[in-house]
Amino acid sequence: MEQKRNPRPGGRGRRGSVYAANERYERETAEREDLLEGKNAVWEALSAGRQLDKLFFASGSASSVGHIIDRARKQGVPVQECDRRKLDRMSATGAHQGVIAVAAAARYASVVDILALAAGRGEAPLVVLCDGITDPHNLGAIIRSAEVAGAHGVVIPRRRSAGLNGACAKAAAGALEHLPVARVSNLPAAMAELKQNGLFLFAADMHGPSLYETDLTAPAGIVIGSEGEGLSRLVRESCDAVVSIPQHGRIPSLNASNAAAVLLFEAVRQRSAR
Repeated sequence: MEQKRNPRPGGRGRRGSVYAANERYERETAEREDLLEGKNAVWEALSAGRQLDKLFFASGSASSVGHIIDRARKQGVPVQECDRRKLDRMSATGAHQGVIAVAAAARYASVVDILALAAGRGEAPLVVLCDGITDPHNLGAIIRSAEVAGAHGVVIPRRRSAGLNGACAKAAAGALEHLPVARVSNLPAAMAELKQNGLFLFAADMHGPSLYETDLTAPAGIVIGSEGEGLSRLVRESCDAVVSIPQHGRIPSLNASNAAAVLLFEAVRQRSAR
């Protein structure tokens, strides 16, 4: 949860932060073992129903890998066209044939799975929703905090978000084995589904009532915005209320994963005191 800032010179702001996250993602994929390279490897993975975090294809290669792109999109895999030189940098084999996929480090769940987990435990649902968290380390840290706090799941959008790649799994420190993470095509629609199931959604923002004055014991969703930009307009409008973390220092904000942890453990404190 960070204060919204205007873009600065040098490529900062939302576009700059997404670009920096993509560059980091590219560097890290070159060092991981969860890459699938080449037409046959990627096609067979899709055919077997293996969950993929993302698919990259080289500009100008759509005619030869179009069937792979179409199948990936039908299976809900984010697809990105990029310069062939980028694939060359990512490739560990040097024989990517114009297509590279990143295998998901864990299977994605659904919103229904998250609600079922809460019902199975006999607990009021506690869910974290991430809007535009593009840094996989930040997402992994949020997932780790959510699991330790006993939350029932994390929801992320398919676009403009980090996925369950190797870097995220490492930051989550094993939490992906125990906590369902749902990847949805439309975050406001997922929020509407949660609200229909009785959840009250809190937007984490600097300007709002203190979390220490907010009842977090009821079925709740905590909505965390992206670094620097906060929540997108549609997501903010889909929330029921705003909640803030009191701050007394000179630094204007916490980062997203730290803010999520503070909010989650205040919910734990309140629920434990009932």
